[in-house]
Amino acid sequence: MPLGNLTSQFFANVYLNELDQFVKHTLKVKYYIRYVDDFVMFHHEQNKLKTYKDAIQTFLTKQLHLTLHPEKTKIHNLKRGVPFLGLKIFPHHKILTAKNRRSFHRKYEALYASYLKKEIGYDTIYNFLEGWLARAISCSRQYGSG
Repeated sequence: MPLGNLTSQFFANVYLNELDQFVKHTLKVKYYIRYVDDFVMFHHEQNKLKTYKDAIQTFLTKQLHLTLHPEKTKIHNLKRGVPFLGLKIFPHHKILTAKNRRSFHRKYEALYASYLKKEIGYDTIYNFLEGWLARAISCSRQYGSG
């Protein structure tokens, strides 16, 4: 199935529901977030996170025949920010990553060039900017304020 396909996202969520249940009910992780195949969990003890990581790797290997990506599976200090879905998450706020901001500029420049050549209309650029603005606004909100 192509990456980004809604069907592949749906099946990833169905398949990884077992992981969610394991993390929530067996490991009893209090702060756990998963979006398709990306997930983060928070804990104030680094050793506890290492224990969770090992248990999850074992579970994924034995039960779901999957492995954690060795380069993307890391334990971060929350004070320095945790990268997740193009954001850097801090204890009381989140920001767009520099990579995500560069991606916005590249896409905008390409859309603008297409607009000048009359290959696309105003609505295409408007919809793109509206989506990015909504994301930027959601990032600027502090936790607990909406």
